[in-house]
Amino acid sequence: MGTTSFLTRARALLRIRNQLVRECLAELLATFMLIIITLSSSAQKVTSSEMKGNLLTSYLGGALAVMVGVYTAGGVSGAHMNPAFSFAMCLIEQFPWWKFPIFVVVQTLGSFISAGAVYILYYDAIWHYSNGTLTVSGPRETASIFATYPADYVSITNGFLDQVIGTGVLIVGVMGIMDTRNKAVPKGLEPVVVALLVLSIESSMGANCGCPLNPARDLGPRLFTYVAGWGPEVFRWVEGRG
Repeated sequence: MGTTSFLTRARALLRIRNQLVRECLAELLATFMLIIITLSSSAQKVTSSEMKGNLLTSYLGGALAVMVGVYTAGGVSGAHMNPAFSFAMCLIEQFPWWKFPIFVVVQTLGSFISAGAVYILYYDAIWHYSNGTLTVSGPRETASIFATYPADYVSITNGFLDQVIGTGVLIVGVMGIMDTRNKAVPKGLEPVVVALLVLSIESSMGANCGCPLNPARDLGPRLFTYVAGWGPEVFRWVEGRG
């Protein structure tokens, strides 16, 4: 009885009544879940000899991460987890413009925090694989665990178009899934269908730039690598990284 009373009081004290704060915390958690799974999949691909170069595993991890993120906070914040999606929702007047910069900051912060968590989780693996040197290019680079980098042959123009097209396909696909006038997705399975959409895009458009499709997914972890020891090179267009 005493425990029940204590938990009731604790819930009352911790309950957040401000709707904006609730949405921001939900968006932060959803983005954190998305990025920690995505980056962990990438860390295994880069540092594990058994999974070295296994792109399908990495893509599958990223797609399932989207599903987890939507299930985590979709009912509170909408689980945008992506500034591009928030922007698209503003354009179709499904999301207020004044919330847009707030969500962008929250999404980027969630990505930054999750990058730190992955760094801690794979700390030994990263330092063992890199031989004690954190680099952006070369045979033992580890920066690609956290952010996406272009293939050697990709120009800045092609890289820009790659992301515009890939993100556009993502947004159009998600809008189509959400549109109740289209063929309906069984209720509760929308995150699964979105995950399949992401997997299809990553599997078909990931060769050029790694298919981030999400400014926050790339910027937050890239900022983390900058402050964690990889240095300013993480912001340069690096050629011949391999």
